[in-house]
Amino acid sequence: MIPCLPTEPVFPSPEQALSEPNGLLALGGDLSCERLLAAYRQGIFPWFAPGDPILWWSPDPRMVLFPQEMKIRTSLARSLRNSAYEVRLDTAFSQVLQACADTPRPGQQGTWITKEMQEAYLELHRLGYAHSVETWIDDQLAGGLYGVAIGRVFYGESMFSARRDASKIALAHLCLFLMRRNFGIIDCQMETSHLSFLGARPISRQRFRELIGELTVEGEPAGIWPAAGILDAYRNASGRDGRP
Repeated sequence: MIPCLPTEPVFPSPEQALSEPNGLLALGGDLSCERLLAAYRQGIFPWFAPGDPILWWSPDPRMVLFPQEMKIRTSLARSLRNSAYEVRLDTAFSQVLQACADTPRPGQQGTWITKEMQEAYLELHRLGYAHSVETWIDDQLAGGLYGVAIGRVFYGESMFSARRDASKIALAHLCLFLMRRNFGIIDCQMETSHLSFLGARPISRQRFRELIGELTVEGEPAGIWPAAGILDAYRNASGRDGRP
């Protein structure tokens, strides 16, 4: 049995999460900003299919990407240096959200980014917690990602790519941007081969919770993130790994 959440935005200890399915912790509640922020600060996130109750998860191990560890392989380094793209922050959050919802995923029918979820993250964006990183090519949105920033942790939610390397370009710029702002980790939630290829790795839930305990802080969100200083970060990269 998994507990049903009360009206108040409180959760059971993540250590009570099931091992099968990995990380299932609780059900019910709502997607209010207060509850979502309380969940993220404890290493918990919502994920559920349309028609199901809201399900809350805290898997063990946890997939994370340390920004300085992103792997910039030769083909991506070439795209970062030479492609006619522009990276923007928070200029098309709702478009990125919808594109992530509309993108087919292998082995997945439909989308977990329901209208209810979209409305919740749009409100987090309005409050300055949720952000989008966008790759634009020929003035068209070609790829990107969105997530939630609390303290010095970026909780990645989803990404999409309509053009080759477009989401990877956004992620590479995000990593550099986060390093410059002294962020510690990007939460990738669940392990996938794609994330491993980009440099993400699993750590124990206990270690993950220790890290976010150190890196998240109470207080006001940063608000709209400035784009200055990262748009051309990789244009003239001299190293083969694509780093400046």
